[in-house]
Amino acid sequence: MLAALDERGALSQADLGRLVGLDRSDVAGAVADLLAAGVVDRRPDPDDRRRNSVALTPAGRRRLAELHDVVLAAQDDVLAPLDPDERAQLLRLLARLAGAPLPDDEPAHP
Repeated sequence: MLAALDERGALSQADLGRLVGLDRSDVAGAVADLLAAGVVDRRPDPDDRRRNSVALTPAGRRRLAELHDVVLAAQDDVLAPLDPDERAQLLRLLARLAGAPLPDDEPAHP
């Protein structure tokens, strides 16, 4: 959810749930947990006060950066047996299967 908010900016809870593939009731609980951790802020949507808008806080951006480092370290461990070309090929194929190809300028982490 943090990555989605970082990528897209503030979103309604409903849009955030659709984007990350969570049921509406699960989104409400997850957002409540993120609010309690101080990594997101929830406010009435300025365009429609019946909806809540969720956005990252500065603490959320810091946490996302920490999680990014953790993911890269785990990825390095899992992909250790592969050479750099094999890693790049695997990551391209996985992104393709997920329907989210890597941008040309984003290298597969060696």
